[in-house]
Amino acid sequence: MNFKVAVIPGDGIGPEVIDETINVLNKIGSKYKHNFEFEFLPAGGCAIDELGVPLPDKTLEACKKSDAVLLGAVGGPKWDNPDSKVRPEQALLGLRGGLNLYCNLRPAFLYKPLKEASPLKDNIIGDGIDICVVRELTGGIYFGERGRKVIDGIESAYDTERYNVHEIERIVRIGFDTAMKRKKKLTSVDKANILESSRLWRSIVDKIAKDYPEVEVNHLYIDNASMQLVRDPKQFDVIVTSNMFGDILSDEASMITGSIGMLPSASLGEGTLGMYEPIHGSAPDIAGKGVANPLATILSSAMMLRYSFNLEKEAKLIEDAVLEVLEAGYRTGDIYSYGTKLVGTKEMGQLVVERI
Repeated sequence: MNFKVAVIPGDGIGPEVIDETINVLNKIGSKYKHNFEFEFLPAGGCAIDELGVPLPDKTLEACKKSDAVLLGAVGGPKWDNPDSKVRPEQALLGLRGGLNLYCNLRPAFLYKPLKEASPLKDNIIGDGIDICVVRELTGGIYFGERGRKVIDGIESAYDTERYNVHEIERIVRIGFDTAMKRKKKLTSVDKANILESSRLWRSIVDKIAKDYPEVEVNHLYIDNASMQLVRDPKQFDVIVTSNMFGDILSDEASMITGSIGMLPSASLGEGTLGMYEPIHGSAPDIAGKGVANPLATILSSAMMLRYSFNLEKEAKLIEDAVLEVLEAGYRTGDIYSYGTKLVGTKEMGQLVVERI
């Protein structure tokens, strides 16, 4: 089968982890007779430097014509001026909005070989952590009206949190559908004691819950959910929440697993086109040193095979290969511990390829 993949290496360690992921996909292609056609495109800080914009029109159009988008990372201190009207992160918002990718799936899974990397105590971790955060991606405060005004002689700024019924219904249904495929438990996170948008959110969750009688549903306020994730993560299976709350919770959920360098994500919409990226940043402090962990990007490509290409067997093979490498004791610096074998970016990528 032929698949067209738009590849955005981006900034910092992005190109390095993308290179290893391409090697893994090529191995899958040769083994199962798939042809992955990669088109490399600029976005992020490198696009600002080269073209003056974080998301060139040609990049967005090429992504729309592809079967999936694979992204490394964007951003870095070079472009980190809060007052700048042009920032690398605008590429992500532009891609999500332009491709109508309204759902972000972020699995937070603690691999047994990495149990000691978690900052949580053994009695809290128990048999492990396996959480999936379903985050709304194209609405809420990140996309609402914003601006600055001088009021009574004092400069003020505002950002608007706004959701409509349709936006909430479609993400909540994905949350329920995801829960049905897992442990049939869904936690909806909001701030309904304060925010009107959260009250609408909660009412829609309760309405849709009637269509999923097998799913156990509970509601948590964002502050309590943040605390419970650290106190007792085993209580969670699927979390569904708004854009900003999901941004915060998914990072927290990933950190308690031990390393954000291990965790993938998928941004999905109505069809099969999706964007796949590691949850970590561009890590400019280690860029070019050959020490970055490529496993989150490699695992993101497995999600791409599963959700965009419906290649479940191939996706599982990549995930199993990653687990085998970890069980064999190989580690990049971010997950290294005494007694394990320290390897670099290229060696870690090659170890995965060899096990496919």
